[in-house]
Amino acid sequence: MEANLDDQTGEALGYVMQLLLDAGALDVYFTPIQMKKNRPATKLSVLIQPAAREQFVQLLLQHTSTIGVRYQTWQRTIMQRHFEQVMTTYGSVQIKVVTYGEIVKRTPEYADCARLAQQQQVPLMTVYQAALQQVK
Repeated sequence: MEANLDDQTGEALGYVMQLLLDAGALDVYFTPIQMKKNRPATKLSVLIQPAAREQFVQLLLQHTSTIGVRYQTWQRTIMQRHFEQVMTTYGSVQIKVVTYGEIVKRTPEYADCARLAQQQQVPLMTVYQAALQQVK
């Protein structure tokens, strides 16, 4: 779904992003655009399940300055995901493992790394790299 917003504050955009994510949006993002008379504006894009369309139309019309919402159906391929736990010298870090056929990607969870970096008073990348070293 998309809506063009030329009269919504940055604070209100942040609020509606969190509202949409809390309501179950799969993704929410903003794109800077130009509207008529070359006015700067923001395009709000929301990825949702098709069955939730009416719920999100209601949310967008109620919580943004838009007077219309565009929507279309897309196909998408999603990698399968699961989590593993690794122990570093800084503490335990969850690793997200995503797969698609023979493709495998492993990524330390940011929130775990950030929490440990603050607790241990070390740089974020130090914890991140320590977690990567423990990945099998």
